[in-house]
Amino acid sequence: MGIFDKIKGEFIDIIEWTDDTTDTMVYRFERMGNEIKYGAKLTVRESQVAVFVDEGRIADVFQPGMYTLETENVPILSTLKGWKYGFNSPFKAEVYFVNTKRFTDQKWGTMNPIMMRDADFGMVRVRAFGTYTFRVKDAAMFLKEVVGTNWEFTVDDINNQLRNFIVSDFAEALAETKIPVLDLYSKYDDMGGFLTERIQPKFGEHGLELINLLIENVSVPPEVEQAIDTRSKIGAMGGVMNEYLQMQAGEAMVKGAENPGGMGGIGSQIAAGQIMGQMVQGMQQQQQQPQQGAAAPPPVPQAKAFHVVINGQQQGPYEMSVLQGMVTSGQLTKDTLVWATGMAEWSKAGDVADVAGLFAHVPPPVPGA
Repeated sequence: MGIFDKIKGEFIDIIEWTDDTTDTMVYRFERMGNEIKYGAKLTVRESQVAVFVDEGRIADVFQPGMYTLETENVPILSTLKGWKYGFNSPFKAEVYFVNTKRFTDQKWGTMNPIMMRDADFGMVRVRAFGTYTFRVKDAAMFLKEVVGTNWEFTVDDINNQLRNFIVSDFAEALAETKIPVLDLYSKYDDMGGFLTERIQPKFGEHGLELINLLIENVSVPPEVEQAIDTRSKIGAMGGVMNEYLQMQAGEAMVKGAENPGGMGGIGSQIAAGQIMGQMVQGMQQQQQQPQQGAAAPPPVPQAKAFHVVINGQQQGPYEMSVLQGMVTSGQLTKDTLVWATGMAEWSKAGDVADVAGLFAHVPPPVPGA
C-alpha cells in the first residue's frame, strides 16, 4: 500500500446508511476513528434524518437529500468547531441516522387484570390487548432523551416503556369514561381515538408521535361472560324471567333424559318436574290474583310432601304424585325411609299410612320371574 492510499483511507468522503432491518430506529455511522473529509457527500434517504453530534453536543440535523459538507451546510457544527472563516481540512464528528418511518403492528396488552366498577356487575376484572403505530417526530429530542450514546437502537429497546404508557392510561380512561362492560365491545373505535389523544403528550416528551391505537379485545372473567350470556337469553325472551326459568328447567329434564338409567338422571327429572310445576302454579296464582281492594280467598291447602332416603342420601320433599311414580319405577319400596313435617322420626314407607296406600296399586312379582 502506497502512502497516498494510506492517507486516503484515513478520510471518509461518503456518509450514508442503507437500512436492511425492519426494527432499527437509530444507527450511528461507523467511522472507525477516521476523519470526515471536507466536501464529503452525505446521503439522507426518505424516512431518514441525519444528526451530527460534536463532542456530545447535538449540532446540525439533515432532512432527506444529498449534501456536500461545507461550511454553509453545517453552520452549527462550524460554530462549535470555531470555523469562523470556513474550513478545508478533515474533521471528526459522530453521525446518527434516525429512522422516521412508521413502526406498525406494535403489540400492547394488560399483564394483570384491571379492576373497574360496573353499574351492572359491580366490581369487574377486565383484560385488554391491541396494536399501535408510532414514529420518530423529533430526531434530536429522541437522541437526547432516549437513545443517548447507543450505537444502535431498536424498537424492542423502547416497546416496554410505550406499552406501559398505554396500559396505564387505558386503566384511567376506563375509570373516567365509566363505560359499562356490556357497551365496551361497541366502543373500541371511540376508546382507541380517545386513548391516542390522551397518550400523545407522553410520546411527544420522548420525541415520538403516536399515530393510532387500536383495541382488539376487552375480555372479562368466565363468570361475567356467563352472566352476560344469561342476560342475553332473558332479553331474547322479552325480559320475562318465568320463561327463562322454564327453559332452564326444560334443559335440566333433557340432560336427565340423556341418562335415564342412572339415579342422577331420575333425580334431575323429578326435580325439574317439580320446578316446572311450581313455576306453573306460581304463574297461575299471579294471573288469578284479585284486583286491589277486592276480598282475597284463603290460600289453597298445600299437599303433604315426604322426604325420602335413596342410596343413603336425603331427597325431596316429593308430593304424593311424584312418590307414586317412584313406587312404579321401583325406586321407592316399603322399606325406604320417609319423613314429613309432623313425624317424630324417619319411618319405613310401608309403615306410614299416607305412603303405604301407594303400594296397593303395584302388582306383585310375576311367579317364576
